[in-house]
This record gives sequence, structure tokens and C-alpha cells, in this order.
Amino acid sequence: MVVHGPEAFDAGDVERMIGLLAPRLVLVAGVMARTAAEESGLPVTCTDERPSVVFRALVEPSCLVNRGKTPESGRIFGELVAGRLSGLIHVECSDGTVYCWDSADENLAAEIASRTGYGLVRAGSDRRSRPEGVREIRGCIPGEAVFVNGLVVGTATAETVVLESAGGTLRVVSGLEPKPHGFEKLLRAGLPDIGIAWCKSGPVRTASPRQGGRARSGGRIAVVDHCGHTLYRDIGEDVCGVLAVGDDTTAVCGHICSHAGIPVFGVIDGDGDAIVKPGYAPGSVVVEVTHGRDDDIGREVIATRNLWAASWEEWVEETLRALEGRVRIVVDRRGE
Repeated sequence: MVVHGPEAFDAGDVERMIGLLAPRLVLVAGVMARTAAEESGLPVTCTDERPSVVFRALVEPSCLVNRGKTPESGRIFGELVAGRLSGLIHVECSDGTVYCWDSADENLAAEIASRTGYGLVRAGSDRRSRPEGVREIRGCIPGEAVFVNGLVVGTATAETVVLESAGGTLRVVSGLEPKPHGFEKLLRAGLPDIGIAWCKSGPVRTASPRQGGRARSGGRIAVVDHCGHTLYRDIGEDVCGVLAVGDDTTAVCGHICSHAGIPVFGVIDGDGDAIVKPGYAPGSVVVEVTHGRDDDIGREVIATRNLWAASWEEWVEETLRALEGRVRIVVDRRGE
């Protein structure tokens, strides 16, 4: 069983499916899904790969478990994954449907539908070739944030956002009110291959994070600069805290690290998109830049501060003194 996204854990779907289907192995795809999985305490194996990559590596019969933000967005997601495979059984928990996509095993799909009490739908994915350099992000809700490779690039104005890579840059074709700073951050790392980039819309998780025990007091300080989706690659047992640069990055790092008990020092400039419910481990501090942008202050802290600390608390105090007069504290969990 391959689980995508945190909502299936938060709504209790995964626990229920484990009881009904008794899968030999439960694999988790997605960053925030990993957080929800760890909080759930269920016996699962987490992976940083996208679902289609996970399925290609499997030789046993398998199924995708997902809870879309709406039944339609859930169906669209299943079709997207199915279009990269030869067949897919997709258990969509938002409306209780088992999709048997393309040439998937119909007998297995029927058995899953019978055990879960869900309806069975046989469907074919859209395999039409798309123009090179053009990407459609479907299932959007107008007003919600749109991401490319973990960065918010704007706000959806239609159910489908169309982006095009041309002339060495990325432009909006339709359906998006762009966030210039977001595009700037995205392109700073180089023009992405929009055909295979990770794209999504909406909040990354709707549930609040759970609090865990405090991590070690001293050790390495992980740096996450405008790429919160990479956090799990950067944190390990030697980490005593996280330096997060960017509003959304700070929010995501704070949310994920809350359960792990890892404090965050966040540098923001107030342009966040409320993509996740806030939560911070004790010892965390978030500062807002009063002049300029978080990029500049963040780069300064990364370049000038030692990223190994005997004491996280002392490192925070010294960093605040170095930034005095240029930032204001907006979250302060020191002393907790």
C-alpha cells in the first residue's frame, strides 16, 4: 500500500485501510505525509520519492491510498500518477472510490472495493502528448497557493494553471496571479524542467502539528533556505536546531520539527502564504526583517555564524545580538 499526502493519516484512513486490507508493507510518499505518518505511530516505511517512482520499483500487487482536498482533485491526482504507469489501483478516500486505472488488475481492485465498501470505477488516464515546455496544474481552487518544486509561485485564479518554459525563463500562460519573488527564488536555482517539476496547489497540511520531546541541546545547525520540502534530507541525530530562511520555509520547518522536538530559528519578511498551520518546538525563535528581505539577512547569518553550536540557546542569543536593530521577534519560545 502506497500512501500519498498527510490527510489520509490525519483523517484515520490509513489506520482503517491497514485493518481492512492487511498490506504486507505500507510505503509513504511525500514530505508532509512523512510527518503525519511519524505522528500517527503506525508501522510504515517512509520514502522521499514521488508515488510513480515508488510504484515502478514494486513487483508485488499494490494500490495507492489518497485523500484529495476534494473528490475531483483526488481523481485528478490518481490520473496523473496512472498516466506515468501501465496501470494503477487508486483508493480515493475523499469520496470512497476505488479507481481501476488503465490495465490495472480488475480482480484486485474489486477485492479492495469489496473489503472497504467503496464504489469501483474503471477509468482510463489521459495519455495525450502535451506541448514541450508546457505544464498544466489541474484541480486548483481559486485563491490557493500554487507550488513549483516546493516554492510558492503565485495564487490560482482558475481550476487549471498553465505554465510555460520558454526563452530561458518561466512564464504564466493562464490561471495564476504570479508572485514575482516566488518566481525569482525558483529561477535562482536554474530554470526547472517544467515537464517533470513537482507541482501542486493548496495547503501542504490542514492539521496542526503535534508536540514532541526536546532534541539535543548542542550539535549541528541545519540550514534550509527557501526549500522546506528538503528538510528531511538535512536533519539527523546530530542536529540541535534548524536555521530556516523564508516565510513558507519557516512555517514548514516549524511544523515538521515540532513533533521531532527540534527548535527553529526562522528569518522571514512577511510574505507568507499560510500553507500550513504554524507550530514550533520549545526554543524556537522567528524574526521578521524590518528593512530589506529575508534572503539578505538569511545569507548573512549563513555566512557569518558558526553552524555548529555547543548550546542552541546561546547560539540563538548571539545571533539575535548580531541582528539587533534590523529584525523584530514575532515568535519566541525561549525558556520553554
